[in-house]
This record gives sequence, C-alpha cells and structure tokens, in this order.
Amino acid sequence: MKRNISLWLGVLALALIPSLAQQAPQQPAVPMAKVHGHVTNPSGASQSAGSVNFLQITHAASGPGLAPVTADKGTFTVDANGDYKGDIPAGTYIIIYRSEGMSADKQADRQDNVNLPAGQDTAVDFDMSRQAYIDTLPPEEKKQLEEIRQKNAAALKANEVIKSLNNDLKTVTQDVHDADAAMTTATQQLGASASKTDIAAKAADIKTAKYTEIESLMAKDTAAKPDASVLWAQLGLAQNGLKKYDDALVSYKKALDTDAASKKPNPAIQGMANAGMGEAYARQGKVTEANAAYDAAAKANPPQAGFYLRNEAVIFFQTGNADAQVAAANEAIAASPNDALLYYLKGQGLVSKATIDPKTQRIVLPDGCADAYQKYLELAPDGPYAADAKGILDQAGQKISSSYKATKTKK
Repeated sequence: MKRNISLWLGVLALALIPSLAQQAPQQPAVPMAKVHGHVTNPSGASQSAGSVNFLQITHAASGPGLAPVTADKGTFTVDANGDYKGDIPAGTYIIIYRSEGMSADKQADRQDNVNLPAGQDTAVDFDMSRQAYIDTLPPEEKKQLEEIRQKNAAALKANEVIKSLNNDLKTVTQDVHDADAAMTTATQQLGASASKTDIAAKAADIKTAKYTEIESLMAKDTAAKPDASVLWAQLGLAQNGLKKYDDALVSYKKALDTDAASKKPNPAIQGMANAGMGEAYARQGKVTEANAAYDAAAKANPPQAGFYLRNEAVIFFQTGNADAQVAAANEAIAASPNDALLYYLKGQGLVSKATIDPKTQRIVLPDGCADAYQKYLELAPDGPYAADAKGILDQAGQKISSSYKATKTKK
C-alpha cells in the first residue's frame, strides 16, 4: 500500500510540472506619472477646446531631414476653462497641442524633451501669447490678433466697471434699508428713556448719513456709466432723501430717458423714477405734477400700482395737504381695497374739515369720514391707529361697528 501511495504522488508531481512551465513570467508594473496644464491662446484668453497629444521617441532619426519614429502614448482633451489633466507612463515626451478640428499632420504649438518623472504631477502649460510665438505668425494674423487684444482689453475694463457698479448698488440697498430703519436704530442707540425729540433728531442724522453716501456713490457711478438708468434712479432717491428736490427731478428724468433709449426698457425703473418724481413734486407742493407722476408710475408698472399710490397718500399726509391726501387715498383704495392704512389716511384728511355742533358740542364729521374710520377699524381692529380712530368716532357720537373689537386694557 505504501508503494502505491508513493507512486501516485510521483505521478501527481509529474502532472504539475507542465502546468507550471506554461505560466508566463510576470511583467514589471509600468511606472506612471501625472500631468496637467493650461492652454492660453494668442489673445491671452484661455483656449476652450482642443487636445494635447503625448509622443515618445522610439527610434532616432535615421538621416538628415528625417523625423524620429514616435509612439503615441496618450491624448487629453482641453476643457472649457482651458485645462487638461491625466495619467501617462513616466518618460520623456514630445507634447503637441492641436486646436479643435485641426488635422493630425498639423500642430498649433509643441514642446520637446519634456520629462515626466514617475510618481509626480508635472505642469505642462501652452502659452501661445508669448512673444516668440507671436513672432512666427503671418502679418495678417498679427493684425487680427492686435484687434482682438484691443477688444478684449476694452471688455475687461468694462467688466471691472460693472463689478464696481454692482458692489456700489449692494451698498445702496443696505443704505436704503438702514435709512428706513433709522427711527428704530435711533431708539435702540439712545434708549427707551430718550425724548421723542432726541430720537427724531438722531434718526434724521442716520438718514442724512445714509443718503449722503448713496448720493456720493451714484454721482461717481453715473459719470462712469451714464447709460445705466438704475444709477440715475438711485441718485434721485438719495437726493429726495436729502431734500434736494430739483436735483432729484433732473436725475429721475435722466433715468427715464436712458431707460427709454435702452433696447429693453425696464418697467420697475420707469415706475421707480416716476414715483420718485411724484414725491419731489408733492414735497414742493406741486399737486397736479405729483398726481401726474404717480399715475405714470402706476401705468408703467401695474403690479406695483397700489404701492406707488399708497406712498402718494402718505407723502401728502406728511406734507399736510389734506385735500390731496384724500384724493390720493381714494385712488389708492381703488387699487388696494384691503389696505387698512388707506382708510385711516382718508379719514384723517376728511376730519380736518369737521365742525362743532353748537348745541351738543360734538364734532360733526364730513361725509365719508366716519365710514373711512369704521373701515379702518374693521380691517385693523388692533392696528396702531385704532384708538385714535375710535376716539374720533366717540367724539362725533358715532356708534362703533360691531365688527370692531377694541383691545381690553390691562389693569
């Protein structure tokens, strides 16, 4: 039995020998390198397409005027940013850049004897804006290139201007917000114990500082880009805030003119400029001109009509023009019938014409006044002017509508 086992083991060993002999010897791993680069065209801009081809010399040139024999080791595509990258066997290469659509027997640029060490990431850039490359171009191409460079320089300058303008407009947006919040900021800075006079004076200082900054920025920017209507509109806004109403009218008219001359007029700019003119006229007491300007704003930008007409009523209230205030409130109510403030403004304008009944000593409200206050209380029973509206109705002996629920006073 032992002899049989030994025999079988010997046969098995012999059977394994041919199998081992047929295995191919393992090849050593090819050392790899990484490569990346950027392609710049003759105008100085990034080349947005093309390919970079890597050739390795396998046999030197066999005679004068003959090219060496090369092997193609890889081609990488140039992306939209002018970049390429990839992995390739380490070694020394001829590297060729071809523009998009260029045939294999042509080349836009090349670099010889470029060593790509194993395990390293090597940068190989193609800068065709270098003077040595430009000198090789035919005269006609040089002329075209110079024209392109001039256009590019002008475009870059324009882009820098636009960037500066956009940054200034961001500042303007913040300044307008800060000016609108001036009263709140003043109260926070001075404290709750400060007098109303001191708070109002502080708020006025904040507004003046913000509008002065806007005016300075927009005066600079309209000089740099006088065809931008938004800049003129923002300049007018600052001048209104600084009570420079004649200057504001000039700026707003310039905004309208430049916007009308543009390829695509902007309703928002037209609305803003006309409404700004309306404010300037209203604060100068020019009611007819103000009404016309606000109507133009509403017509130019219908989605904002209620906003413009509301502001008109507010400004006439601020300037103490009761008749214009009532007329503006009525027009605004037609556009925004659920805006409670408009009814209060209407009532306040009408109450100035109230009289005293000599028998009862009660105030006699003109037609429409009590209805306006009642509507305000219906829409805003806990609004900031609810107590005022209720007080006037009480003095006139008017019963408050059942839909109005007064806030209970805490004891």
